[in-house]
Amino acid sequence: MSALSVAPVTVKFPYRSRRGIILGLSLAQLLLVSAALALLLLTVLTTGLLGSLVLTPLWAAVVALVAIRRHGRSLIDWAPIVLRYAQRRRSGQTLWLARPVSRPRQDGLLHLPGTAASLSVVTPGDSVNGAAAVHDPHHQTLTAVARVTSRAFALLDPAVQNHHVNSWGRALAGIARSGHVATVQVLERTVPDSGDTLTRHWAQHGQPQTPVAGEIYAELVASAGPAAAPHETYLAIALDLRAAKRLIAQAGGGLPGAFTVMEQTTAAISQAARNAGLTVTGWLTSREIAAALRTAYDPKALGALQQWSESGRAEADPAAAGPVVQVEEYDRLGTDTARHVTYWIENWPRVEMGAGFLHGMMYTAGVRRSLSLIYAPQRLESALRDVQRKKAAIVADANERSRRGQVDSEEDSVEYADVKNRERQLIAGHADVALTGLVTVTAETDALLDSACAHIETAAVTAGVDLRRLVFQQPEAFALAALPLARTAL
Repeated sequence: MSALSVAPVTVKFPYRSRRGIILGLSLAQLLLVSAALALLLLTVLTTGLLGSLVLTPLWAAVVALVAIRRHGRSLIDWAPIVLRYAQRRRSGQTLWLARPVSRPRQDGLLHLPGTAASLSVVTPGDSVNGAAAVHDPHHQTLTAVARVTSRAFALLDPAVQNHHVNSWGRALAGIARSGHVATVQVLERTVPDSGDTLTRHWAQHGQPQTPVAGEIYAELVASAGPAAAPHETYLAIALDLRAAKRLIAQAGGGLPGAFTVMEQTTAAISQAARNAGLTVTGWLTSREIAAALRTAYDPKALGALQQWSESGRAEADPAAAGPVVQVEEYDRLGTDTARHVTYWIENWPRVEMGAGFLHGMMYTAGVRRSLSLIYAPQRLESALRDVQRKKAAIVADANERSRRGQVDSEEDSVEYADVKNRERQLIAGHADVALTGLVTVTAETDALLDSACAHIETAAVTAGVDLRRLVFQQPEAFALAALPLARTAL
């Protein structure tokens, strides 16, 4: 069979359920309604119906909090998010500054703002290539980061595309079955090119003394480098230290044992990535991890970091991995030399789309952005329990509507079919992986940022995905989307 006769692989995502706990109510809505009903009953018993009428404004407020929805959430669901933001503003936590300290710094501490403040980068003493990992003492994870390259997917023939997509699916399935990988993150981002790499190549191989042509090429090198926007791809693997406790103990225990298990895991993942058409060019050292974090906060620092490095690859001191200043606003984030907006991919395509459906978003001209795909493997038992809960909720809601004489919901039929398909795949032995997609748009000014966001939102419509700006939670969202740390908690 020739390559031309092979149909390109297509993908379709299941319907994202908005079903609540009971009658479509979320936990916050259910608690508020229950409290209001209890208060109403108490009021009627103590003061009669007249007393309950006096509290009409309260009942109206409860109805408004439960029924009115903004950006996909009811007002009561927004309440804790908005209150936390208000608390941060009141306590001055929306402004973060890197302050010089006279006392000795903890070795390897990355000095990042927010919930990532406790992260540190560690390197085993016997590491041959200097590969390091990020240790999270609170979530008990050890994260290794690799730089990845690949051939242009859109230019491959359909047979090769199908092979790569299926191989990546098998790689994720293998990771999920291992039981000790907490999270896998694929981060693809555009960065401003300082022109340092191009300048080095010209200095080593160019011939500036050539009449006319030498002068023209020198001018092109000087002007074209900073105008380029190369793409970088990182693969981050977070090892769950609790789940891998037995393996770590067998390997000697402690961080040395954890690194042994991590090396075995990364070797297997590197091989699986090669089968999917990806090339792992190297697992990052501590200084390279710090540079990847630093340039996310301060894109203009890339040129200086490359110039200081003898290899030409950006390197930074882990103590300088974080921003100098971070300013949180309700719908965006300011750090050093850049402004950022982070979106959550709320809905993926629910119709058949080509496997490269994100190509338009990833290659939007003139837009600097980061795209993170975060995979959280689910255990078979917990995945099957989740399927049973969802099936029971759908059936219960359908029976309740039938009892009330309401018409059937086609939305329920579609969701039930997706849940049944997921159950069949689990029974057949497929692994279950929860996917979260995040997009961070970066620009130098607010005007440029708004323009870039408009371009990304338009490209998202063409790609068949629904973007939602994560208002009142931009710092946490940025840390998940733009930093290759394989974290999941907002």
